[in-house]
Amino acid sequence: MATRRRIKHEKTFEERLAEEAKRFREAAREAQPGMARELLLRRARQMEAASRLNEWLRSPGMRAPE
Repeated sequence: MATRRRIKHEKTFEERLAEEAKRFREAAREAQPGMARELLLRRARQMEAASRLNEWLRSPGMRAPE
C-alpha cells in the first residue's frame, strides 16, 4: 500500500481562506467588468463563507449560523 504524503501547513485553515479571499478580491478589482470579474467575486464570497462555516463547526456550542 502506498504511503500518504503529509503537508505541514504553516498557517491555519482560516488564515489560508482569508488570504485566498483577499487575493480573489484584489484580482476582481483589477479585472474588467464582466463574467471573469463576477467569477472572481464569487470565489471570494465562497472563501469567506467557508471560513464562517468552519468557525461555526469548530465552536463549542454548535449554534445555528446567523
